Order: sequence, then C-alpha cells, then structure tokens
Amino acid sequence: MTYGKRLLALMGIDSFIVMIAVFIGGFLIYNTDYVGSAIIFASSFTLVVSHHLFAYIFNLYKRVWQYASINELKSIFKAITLSIITTAAMQIVVFDALHIRTLTITWMLHILLIGGSRFAWRIYRDTYIKPSKNKKRTLIVGAGNAGTMVARQMQQSNESELLPVAYVDDDMTKQHLEIMGVPVAGQIKDIQQVVENAEIEHIVIAIPSLQKQDVQRIYEECLKTNIKTQILPLMEDLLSGKVSVNQFRDVQVEDLLGREPVELDIDGISESITGKTVLVTGAGGSIGSEICRQITKFNPARLILLGHGENSIYDIEMELKQCNIITELVTEISDIKDKEKMELVFERERPDVVFHAAAHKHVPLMERNPEEAVKNNVIGTKNVAEAADENGTSTFVMISSDKAVNPTSVMGATKRIAEMVVQHMDKTSPTRFVSVRFGNVLGSRGSVIPLFKKQIQKGGPVTVTHPEMTRYFMTIPEASRLVIQAGALARGGEIFLLDMGEPVKIVVLAKNLIKLSGYSEDEIGIKYTGMRPGEKMFEELLKDDEVYPEQIYPKIHIGKTPEVHEQFYSGVLNNYPVLTSTELRDTLINIANFKTEDYTLTKMS
Repeated sequence: MTYGKRLLALMGIDSFIVMIAVFIGGFLIYNTDYVGSAIIFASSFTLVVSHHLFAYIFNLYKRVWQYASINELKSIFKAITLSIITTAAMQIVVFDALHIRTLTITWMLHILLIGGSRFAWRIYRDTYIKPSKNKKRTLIVGAGNAGTMVARQMQQSNESELLPVAYVDDDMTKQHLEIMGVPVAGQIKDIQQVVENAEIEHIVIAIPSLQKQDVQRIYEECLKTNIKTQILPLMEDLLSGKVSVNQFRDVQVEDLLGREPVELDIDGISESITGKTVLVTGAGGSIGSEICRQITKFNPARLILLGHGENSIYDIEMELKQCNIITELVTEISDIKDKEKMELVFERERPDVVFHAAAHKHVPLMERNPEEAVKNNVIGTKNVAEAADENGTSTFVMISSDKAVNPTSVMGATKRIAEMVVQHMDKTSPTRFVSVRFGNVLGSRGSVIPLFKKQIQKGGPVTVTHPEMTRYFMTIPEASRLVIQAGALARGGEIFLLDMGEPVKIVVLAKNLIKLSGYSEDEIGIKYTGMRPGEKMFEELLKDDEVYPEQIYPKIHIGKTPEVHEQFYSGVLNNYPVLTSTELRDTLINIANFKTEDYTLTKMS
C-alpha cells in the first residue's frame, strides 16, 4: 500500500473510532436525547479535528505498526489526552459546560480502540507468523539494551538468518527470566553448556561497550564451542550511524589485542590544528592516511597530502572528499629525498604543522638496501625538517619506531639517527621539533597480520620466525590519535613514547588469527622459519635509564635521551655512498648506539 492510501485509511479508521467513542460515552452516561444534542456533535467534530492534528504532531501516521512498542503507545496516549483536553476547552468556551464523565469514558474508549487498531497487526504477526525454520538458532551474549535490540530485530526481520533462542548474562537479577520471549539461560561461563543444551548454531556478542579484556574472556569461552561467533559494531560506529545494531561483524584480532581508547585533549588539539595549514608526509601510508582522517575532525584550513605513490595519495584524497569535510585538500606527489622539491612545496604551502610519517620501515629489506634507508629515513627527514625550519613551521612531529632503541637493524638505526637530526634541529630553530616512538600497528601494510591472513587463505602454514618472538601492538587509529595529541603537547626537543601495553607473542597472535578465521591449528599449521637479519627477539621503547616514570598524558611518556651534535652523524650522511653495504650497516648501528670510537669516522674522513 502506498503512503497516500495508507494515510487515508488510517485517518478514516481514526475518524470513525473517535465519533463512536464520543457517542458511546454520551449514551452510557446520559441518554439517547443527549446523543442527538448540539454539544455532542460539536464535541465529536472538535475531537476528530484535534485528534488528527496531534496524530500528525506525534507522527502516528508515519509509524510502522507491525513493530509497535512502548514508544508508540506513549505517542498514542499523548495525542489522545491532548485531543480530549482540547475538546473539554471547547465545551467550556462554547457551551459554558464541562461533561467530565463523558469525556473520561471517551478518553478510555479512545485509547482502547485506537491502541487496539494499531497493535492488532503486531499481535497477529507475533502470534501467527512463524519464523523460517531455516534460521540459525542463535545465542546472544548480553541481555542488556543492546542484546534486547538485537533479539527484537532478529524476530521482526524476515531477512535475518538468525533466530534468538537464549541469552547469557552475568547479571544475576536476570537469570531464569525471559526477555522478548527469549530465556536468560545462564552466565558467560556457561556458554559451552548452553550451546550444547539449546543446540546453538550461531553466537552474537551484543555488548558494544565491552572492555578489551572482557571481549577476550568472552571469546575464549565461545572458542570452546567451535560455533561461529560475531560481535556488534563498535559503540562509536553505532552512535555515528555508520552501521546499525543488526550489522554484526566477525571478531577481529584488534578486538583481542587492542586497548581502551584514551580521551583526547580536544581543546589543546583544536588550538594547534583548527584553522591551520597541516602537512602530512607519507599521507598514503597506513599511519599517514589515518593521521589525515583524524586531523580532518579538527577542521584545519588546509591539509597537504604529500606522498611518493600517486595511487595511495589519490585513494586518501577521494576518501576524505566523500566525508564532506570543510578542509581544503592539497595533494603533492613528491619524494622527500628531493631536497629542492621539499623546499618548493614548503615555500608554496607554508604549513603551520607537519606530521612526518614517510619512511622505509621493512626490516629485512632495509638490511639488504642500507643506502636506501639512509636516503629516505635520514636524509629525507633532514630535507623535510630543514624546509620546515626555513618556512616558519610551528610544530614538526616525526613518527619514529621502537626499533630505534638499542638498534640492531638498519631500519632501527636510521630511525634513531633521524631522531638525532630532529633533536639537533630543535636546538637551532624556532620550530618545535619532536619525535614520537611506538611499536607495531595492527593491520598496517607490511605487518604480520596481512601476511598471516594471506597464508591462512591459501591453507597455511602460517610462518612465525621464533616461538618466543614478542612485539608491542597498537591499533592504527589509536596510534594516530596519540601522535596528534603528542603534537599538541610539544614544547620542542622531546621524544614522546606511546604506552604500548603488554607485549604479545607473535605465535599467540598467529593462533588467534587462525581461530578467528574459522580454522583449527591442525588445519592450518604453524611453521617456524628462524629469525631474519636485523630482527630482535623483543622490542623496547626506551632504555632503562631513558624513561620518565610519570606520564605527561594518558599513554604518553617523555624520554630522557642524550643530546646529540650534528657532527656526530653528519659524516655518514656525506659519505655513505663510498661504504660497502656491510660497512654502512655497521656504521649506522654504531652511530645509533653512540659507539663513535669505531673505524667509521676515519674511514669517511
């Protein structure tokens, strides 16, 4: 039925019900003479008109009544009560009388008949229209507001493939009760038993506000059942309207390893970014692109997306444009190794804030190509930093790595030397130069997770270098938010360290990913391949004597790193092409670890 026909039908039904209610009320209280009186006809006319007016105001003609609930009943109550009050006012003004008993009876009949006409379809559907037998019997973890919403949508949607048959919840006051006709069959610890008793075929975790450790605890219970488990979207996605409550997603490794988000200092960040010109190098990369997404929330006047790869820069530009941002986007296809181009870009754009995320980060590849690591990670950083200094940039934030601590690899050594460049620049420039160190980010290009996923898709095995290999992990959005926060906290010269939480064994990560993909370890398998050149068994964010114990901001520390003069590292920048790969590698690691007594400087003199 079209909206117009539906509207006319509902208005016709309501008009008939209103007039019937008025006349029945008058007949019950008085007599047949009163039924034909002027006051009852005037009351009937006033009640019909006012009912339609208030029905329009409270959207009674726009609601889908097969899904009627308490909210619809409240709207009916408000519309009818106000129409009765309007009719009473008319009686007083026009007839100088108030037939309160008639109006009371009319009000009760009005609610009964209007409400009954609306809820009749809901009652019929719930009573006689049975769900498809093909639906999967589903256990809902969480009997709170989200859980009941999930159950209602499963019951009401003919398109849903899931049928709620039980809840589990740790709230003892809900045990042995029914919600939406679905029993609360136990607590979270009882998931395996409930699955067996109720012949469950699917599990949905319906607690969007769960803390990460609780997600892991619940998922471990679900894993014991070998039943497919999904989870509600993140609360922020539900609130923003990106997804609805019935759009379940598979549990992801980020749910198990991520941490609780930190509340940002919105005022501080806004002061440093809003209305300013911001430049991001490596804007097409995993971290750089996420920094761009986060920055646009603070409405900078202009955002310069600078990167070497045209496709990745195009992708992030198109993505940001679709978000209807007010920020002007400028794209620069540039190589940070090109000093003249960096100077040209900075002279033209005059950025107030720079987030320097461009770098070579792949450890084994940089072991084989140390000269490229020097050119990109060190000389490229120096080019960008000097251009920022010469063109009045206020704050320069370099993205560093936990591999810069006690580096044993070319990648780590060049990132540490890049930190030295930034530290030295801060001493000689009015620009505030800072670095931010953090460990691995989940899902970034070149990280283990995309590799593991590809290996699982091909049937395995998943390759792990060593059973004791551990790493720190952080989600890309969290790392990017904290980098932006660190930029707002910058006073100059600091090396900020993001609290990475507890380190995770890579083999544990691999096992979780295999289970999340719906396989067992026996099906996929794990193969140990041995440590690669330049790798360490574990990473650290600071040496023991380099960290201030207190946090300058939640999850952000400041490091106590030694002062460095340009002469300490300038030799390798000027003479790296004359060294063999082995000599260059050793030189970089020696400089990064402050071992200046080696052959390096005399070799380059």
